Amino acid sequence: MPYYRQVGEIPHKRHTAFRKPDGGLYAEELMGVEGFSADSALLYHRGLPTAIVDAVAIEDERGPITPNHPLKPRAFKTHDLKFGDADAATDRRRLFGNADVTIGFVHATKPSPLYRNAAGDELFYVQGGGATVETIYGSLEIGDGDYLVIPTSCTYRVLPHDDGGVKLLTIEARGHIGPPKRYLSAKGQFLEHSPYCERDIRGPSEPLVVDGTDVEVLVRHRAGLTRYTYATHPFDVVGWDGCLYPWVFNIDDFEPITGRVHQPPPVHQTFEGPNFVVCSFCPRKVDYHPESIPVPYNHANVDSDELMFYVRGNYEARKGSGIEVGSLSLHPSGFTHGPQPGAAEASIGAQFFDETAVMVDTFAPLDLGEAADASEDPGYAWTWSGRGPGAQ
Repeated sequence: MPYYRQVGEIPHKRHTAFRKPDGGLYAEELMGVEGFSADSALLYHRGLPTAIVDAVAIEDERGPITPNHPLKPRAFKTHDLKFGDADAATDRRRLFGNADVTIGFVHATKPSPLYRNAAGDELFYVQGGGATVETIYGSLEIGDGDYLVIPTSCTYRVLPHDDGGVKLLTIEARGHIGPPKRYLSAKGQFLEHSPYCERDIRGPSEPLVVDGTDVEVLVRHRAGLTRYTYATHPFDVVGWDGCLYPWVFNIDDFEPITGRVHQPPPVHQTFEGPNFVVCSFCPRKVDYHPESIPVPYNHANVDSDELMFYVRGNYEARKGSGIEVGSLSLHPSGFTHGPQPGAAEASIGAQFFDETAVMVDTFAPLDLGEAADASEDPGYAWTWSGRGPGAQ
């Protein structure tokens, strides 16, 4: 995260004795990335964060992923995915994945177990509802339109609100997720051309201290899943400071960048991860050249698969294709894609687009998970021609 934050009690100097009321030492923990040569946070625990009493291998039940073969554009409806009494950690259904990123969806209605992803950062987008996310850094409230970045190895749990739970698009990286570097100064401050800044970001504001013994934490790592049992509750941090912590940014606080003619996708970029980017398409004034065509031109993004998640409004380029709120479209590298027939002509003269979408562009092909198979619209690929296989 690009700026410093301090929460709770901490000593005046790093790595010096910080004592409890009874005279014992708080246990210091340095959470750092890139071999402690980049962002870090220093946390002070009441108990030992190293004290485990058990470790058990747990079967990973995500199911296989298969290539997008035959290669074609595809669409999916998250409304078709069935969730029972699901939690946000263990009941995510995998939509897509490759060696860099796993993308899933969950409608969570019950509390998750304590969970930690030791393989990379996670990014949630809240499609509806709300939840309290408790972490070792403190609690955060999330609701419709929020992005939540959870750094690698942050222990947390998601407590959905009682009125319908929370719907989440989940993005799990094999590495770190943050603002695009071009938005930041050499010292990490958001620059003036950035479409969002520090004022738009929410982080934990006070410690979360929970008592408990023999507490289970489910940990995802490169080899699979392990369930640890900790001697004391991990939520025992009385204070911390640094630049590494979970944070929330709402898509409505993204300030769209517009021009006289159609602007390319990088102007919508919101986050970057290892071999992928995340963009936010928000309601905006559209191109104001008198002869501009506001919807996207046909394009071949030759190095990327383009995944679009439609979250609000009416997406002008996809009208007539069966795309609705909650749909996803996957336009793979190797396929030229563009607006639906008639959309370009119909958009001329438009002043404003009322559409909100989250886009993930990956620089390696996305394979299809079991949730993609369960929610695919089989007719989507033929909506440009109006003809399907075998049509005359």
